Amino acid sequence: MKATNRDLLVLLKDESMSNQAIEQEVEQLNDLLFHTESAEIFCAVNEVVDMNRYRVHQDQKTLVQLMFQPELKPFIFINNKN
Repeated sequence: MKATNRDLLVLLKDESMSNQAIEQEVEQLNDLLFHTESAEIFCAVNEVVDMNRYRVHQDQKTLVQLMFQPELKPFIFINNKN
């Protein structure tokens, strides 16, 4: 797996966990986040609501273009489908 550059705060109930067990837990969390943070997954669970044109866009190209804009235009929203 590719090394990630992120900070994770892991709260443990059990103080008797070994360092190896904690490292394994953090590695599993990194693996889980690595697979869920892809562009395909993001585009599958979000949509663009454009209230100026009364349209909803669900295509990946539109979502990725909007994500790289420094600021969204007024009344254009990124909506989570959950």
